[in-house]
Amino acid sequence: MAEGKKALIMEEKAIQRSLTRMTHEILERNKGTQDLVLVGIKRRGDFLAKRIAKFIQETEGIKVPLGAVDITFHRDDLSSVAHQPVVHKTEIPFDVTDKTVILVDDVLYTGRTVRAAIDEIIDFGRPRKIELAVLIDRGHRELPIRADYVGKSLQTSKKESVVVKIKEEDGEDRITIENSNIKNQKLNL
Repeated sequence: MAEGKKALIMEEKAIQRSLTRMTHEILERNKGTQDLVLVGIKRRGDFLAKRIAKFIQETEGIKVPLGAVDITFHRDDLSSVAHQPVVHKTEIPFDVTDKTVILVDDVLYTGRTVRAAIDEIIDFGRPRKIELAVLIDRGHRELPIRADYVGKSLQTSKKESVVVKIKEEDGEDRITIENSNIKNQKLNL
């Protein structure tokens, strides 16, 4: 792909189909919603977790506990990301102890964001287990982390950037791969 070019990966219907399939897989693997909680990684993972929770409620008639984590202070690259990072509020209004936590994010790349999110969740208790659901797995792991539920796996180069747009945040549902100069690449942890 030439520098500055975009490749369309998923649009609204494909994203919805992937989230629906992932939700069914979550329910099947966990044999329903007993002791199940959802936690999205802010910002786009938070919106995806809300969509999964809504689908569970529509299909199962059960409202699962829903939370969101901000990983800012658990990042191992905080000093290199921003001089004054934007901090969002972690919202976990329930006890995670002995629960199955489904951690939701938009893109899995190096695994560092997931590691930071797990650290934040453990600050709130000791879950029975934590499973990971991601819309896009783009490879290039730096830590031994893998997703349990994946919308789409992509083979990417480190020079490419996966750009996820979510309606609630960006006004549209769309995923593209963009090729750009590594210096100008958006950080996708």
